[in-house]
Amino acid sequence: MDALSPENVRLPERPLFVCVLGNTETAYIEGLSAAGKTARLTDYTPAGDAEVLHKGTIIDIPILPMTPPYDTPTPALITRAALTLTGVPLMIVNAGLKVFPAKEVPLVDLGGMPGSDIRGPVAVQNIEEVFRNAFKLGQQLALNHDLVVIGESIPGGTTTANAVLQSLGYDGDVSSSSSSNPLTLKREVVAAALASSGITSGSLRDEPLRAVSCVGDPMMVAVAGITAGLGSTSVILAGGTQMESIYAVIKHLGYPMASIKIVTTSYVVSDDTANFREIAGQLDARFYGVDPEFGKSVSQGLRQYELGFVKEGVGAGGAMYLALMYGHSKEKIRSEIENLCADLCRLGDLDRIKCQEM
Repeated sequence: MDALSPENVRLPERPLFVCVLGNTETAYIEGLSAAGKTARLTDYTPAGDAEVLHKGTIIDIPILPMTPPYDTPTPALITRAALTLTGVPLMIVNAGLKVFPAKEVPLVDLGGMPGSDIRGPVAVQNIEEVFRNAFKLGQQLALNHDLVVIGESIPGGTTTANAVLQSLGYDGDVSSSSSSNPLTLKREVVAAALASSGITSGSLRDEPLRAVSCVGDPMMVAVAGITAGLGSTSVILAGGTQMESIYAVIKHLGYPMASIKIVTTSYVVSDDTANFREIAGQLDARFYGVDPEFGKSVSQGLRQYELGFVKEGVGAGGAMYLALMYGHSKEKIRSEIENLCADLCRLGDLDRIKCQEM
């Protein structure tokens, strides 16, 4: 059995799940992100995910965060189901949102701003201030928690992750929320972004925050700051290639890495259009891939994960890892997710929100 498998990990006494939200105008590039029905509608995705995490359904956001086809459900449902089963508390952090969730959704604000298109001169504003605020938050959390699982929601984030990894000297393709990874487009965008900031591969190896400022996104600096502030507290970076880029930033900032591991889904680890394993090897990062076994689901939307749609997000892999640590079976977790999907489908305006029948 894998030494990092949830069955082999000590059950935490005071765990916390943190989800960091942000937007980047990089997601406006048509064809880049599938985390929304159109490029502009990706502005609503993190806010919708926050509402689903908090309440199990959308509240004010008029667009259900689903991915075509078959309305493949947001991974926020996976995370919500896992947290419901385990009772692990949730904290939602605003790193730089364009659209905010309902007021009843509690947000911790780090003073960040939405990110700009990485092909422009500056991608992330006031990065030093946000990092300091995030670091202080991490220090506070370390006083009360022995395990912190950190997920994210930011459309376009795999492309910004690729740009930051290259600026730090790590080569490889990143995953996509689409079943058809738009690698050519991503490479073109990343090349244009690096050129616009005068960056060559590895040229910012000793300036990781500058790399994020030039070609990253606001979620990255927030997660990096929180993780660094947590010190020796056990941390799970819950995500795929985006979390690898953040791992690289923390490593090049010089912070200890022994307490940090990356947990994602098997859909990311086995994605043959990306280089998750190779990048992890370059970083010497410990990782684990949870297999949700959605091919066994009664939900056609969930079965789309098996075909490469969505794959990961909102800390879904890490949240499932938590639920497995607590002794819940994959069948139980999947059933809880299916129930949440069914609840969403029973929302009033089925013409506006085209849910898939169970």
